[in-house]
Amino acid sequence: MAIEKSLYAAPQGLDDLAAMDMASPPIEIEIEDPESVTIDTGDMEIQIVPDGDEEDDFNTNLAEVLDEEELQSLAEDLISDYDEDVASRKDWMQTYVDGLELLGMKIEERTEPWEGACGVFHPMLSEALVKFQSETMMATFPAAGPVKTQIIGKETPAKKEAALRVAADMNYQLTDVMKEYRPEHERMLWGMGLSGNAFKKVYFDPGLDRQVSLFVPAEDLVVPYGASNLESSPRVTHVMRKTENELRKLQVAGFYVDIDLGTPENTLDEVEKKIAEKMGFRATADNRFKLLEMNVDLDLKGYEHKNKKGKKTGIALPYVVTLEKGSAKVLAVRRNWEPDDETHERRQHFVHYGYIPGFGFYCFGLIHLIGAFAKSGTSLIRQLVDAGTLSNLPGGFKTRGMRIKGDDTPIAPGEWRDADVASGTLKDNLLPLPYKEPSQTLMALLGQIVEEGRRFANTADLTLSDMSAQAPVGTTLAILERTLKNMSAIQARVHYSMKQELGLLKNIIAEYTPDDYDYEPSEGSRKAKRSDYDDVDVIPVSDPNASTMAQKIVQYQAVLQLAQGAPQLYNLPLLHRQMLEVLGIKDGNKLVPMDDDQKPTDPVTENQNVLKGKPVKAFLPQDHKAHIVVHMAAMQDPKIMALLQNNPMAQGMQSAMMAHVNEHLGFEYRKQIEQTLGMQLPAQTDESGEEVQMSPEVEARLSPLLAQAAQQLLQKNMQEAQQAQAQQQAQDPIVQMQMKELQLKEQDNQRKVQKDQADAALKASQQQIERDRIQAQTATDDKRIKMDAMKTAVQMSADKEGRMMDRGVDILKQLSNKSHEEQLRTMQERIQMRQQQNRQPTKGE
Repeated sequence: MAIEKSLYAAPQGLDDLAAMDMASPPIEIEIEDPESVTIDTGDMEIQIVPDGDEEDDFNTNLAEVLDEEELQSLAEDLISDYDEDVASRKDWMQTYVDGLELLGMKIEERTEPWEGACGVFHPMLSEALVKFQSETMMATFPAAGPVKTQIIGKETPAKKEAALRVAADMNYQLTDVMKEYRPEHERMLWGMGLSGNAFKKVYFDPGLDRQVSLFVPAEDLVVPYGASNLESSPRVTHVMRKTENELRKLQVAGFYVDIDLGTPENTLDEVEKKIAEKMGFRATADNRFKLLEMNVDLDLKGYEHKNKKGKKTGIALPYVVTLEKGSAKVLAVRRNWEPDDETHERRQHFVHYGYIPGFGFYCFGLIHLIGAFAKSGTSLIRQLVDAGTLSNLPGGFKTRGMRIKGDDTPIAPGEWRDADVASGTLKDNLLPLPYKEPSQTLMALLGQIVEEGRRFANTADLTLSDMSAQAPVGTTLAILERTLKNMSAIQARVHYSMKQELGLLKNIIAEYTPDDYDYEPSEGSRKAKRSDYDDVDVIPVSDPNASTMAQKIVQYQAVLQLAQGAPQLYNLPLLHRQMLEVLGIKDGNKLVPMDDDQKPTDPVTENQNVLKGKPVKAFLPQDHKAHIVVHMAAMQDPKIMALLQNNPMAQGMQSAMMAHVNEHLGFEYRKQIEQTLGMQLPAQTDESGEEVQMSPEVEARLSPLLAQAAQQLLQKNMQEAQQAQAQQQAQDPIVQMQMKELQLKEQDNQRKVQKDQADAALKASQQQIERDRIQAQTATDDKRIKMDAMKTAVQMSADKEGRMMDRGVDILKQLSNKSHEEQLRTMQERIQMRQQQNRQPTKGE
């Protein structure tokens, strides 16, 4: 780093400088590079380098800049760790090496117990290995390719098209571009089944300018036996053999340090020699360099891990160190984490395929599982063959002085030896040895051992007598599950490891390839490659739940049987299409069309598809009223009905048409509800066509609004229906005649009512006149009576008044002392009172 002088204050005098020198440790200045200076003050280390060279390239080979002594010490330590790792797996490796002989890959010429004795090996181990390799290869690498895709996040039409393009491109890369991938994959499966472990190394090869995935045998990848997995292992060592020319190419290219390594040791270690001998090869020397590529965590000086404050933490960082074992020289030291990864997580280049996990890192293979069975079967079959040979070609003695030539060696089949006898007949001079026929006990024991070994290795043939032709599919599936359970677990482990391998390949392809395809994709744009890989994940086409095609087919048959009982619950086209994919039939989308594959079409085309038995589908933006009219017209057309009358598929066509009409009807009702609400309802499907689940909160808030809208729509439709019914009836001639008759009857009734009302009014008028006459007569009589009464009353009143007048005169005289007016008023009041008392009531009163 460059240091600005203005950042540090200068001493204020000699005294201060002397005090600082006494209180501080001496400053050490180290100059390793003339262009850089390192100052160690005790508390901190300051490195001064020219501007522009502060940081080296992240992918730089640090072996070119590290000190030679440090590299030598590093190489010695790593080789010592490697030897310890090799020793930790010694027992596992010994079993593996010894078991290679049981494969029978080498024809053994035996001389014991005699020359030409049986050297056959029982094929139990080879049979199990070949069967495992074949079944797994067909499951993981079909003809169409080993890759399928899985969309990350929400599915959209764009992501679906991207997934199709990624799957096509990955399969194109693995089948056409990476021509070594399939052979390497088959070798990997062979090594995995045999030793229990196989590895794939995935990296970008600059020489080929593309990604590669190479098989690494278990003996060439050394991991501490106590490690749990590759990710957490403290060391992963890849043992590589390279010729002098191959190594020189890498040095010239700058991948390795250009140093002199001398000549190769030209020797093989004991394991390599044994493996070569067991496999039938003669190998005593190897003129190639032995390289150790070690993935380790190191705390290199000058490249230490530092925290955010810039202080060293002492945490070891992941590196890839390559060294030549014979000369113990380091060829390369490179960082093994992503440049922008602050956690410094180790990058993975290896994928571990395991057969049966064991106690340590290395898994157990068929050699470890059935090696003893294969060895016993080999011994028994040799004994039986040798016994049969001796029985068919017996040997014995012949006399010649009772001296036997070569009496120190066993007698071979068909061999006769000289025996010296003194005298006797020829019969007496010949003595065949008492050889027996092959033992039935050994034969039964061989059969038992072979059966147990094959059953344990899961290679026993399924007995057809265990299954009946009339047995339900569930019973057949249960038998298959029980028989193939172990193999299914192994296939699941292969599926898991292969997913990791494809993930590494996907990352390399996405990083190093351009934004264009090498071919024209079937769907989407050619310029969308790198973005496609960001939206999808790649997985193997194999099914971890079903190890064989037969098992998958039986599973689908079981589902089809269930679907026959309740077909309305199942998506039968999708089920049939998936079964075609299992059977390996191409273009399943053309053989079994589905509703999701349909595009919006006009109603006449939909009618044609229904008549042809093709699926039809309604879409929300369509004119559903028009579609319903066209569909109903076709269903009611007499010509069409006549032609379909004898068609056995007519009922199915009619059901399909009605279902399609109901689909349009449902969309139309939805539109009317939306119009009544004045807003659009939440979408039922997303852009990819997948059904969208409505949240409970939205449903609770929306349901009351929908209830009101439904009632309003119901009332509106009922009114429209009544009006339509009335208009329809008004246009009917019969109804019109009936209406006229009703009108005439109504008019007649009105006329009768009016006549009755007039008669009633006339009669009422006459009655009123009569009543008025009677009342008038009565009033006249009353008046006459009143007049007579009044006359009588007046006459009587006059008589009384005369008498009263006389009396009044007397009273006036008595009241003479009162005033005239008062007397007169009193007199009037008395007269009025008298008149009222004497007044007679009239007849009316």
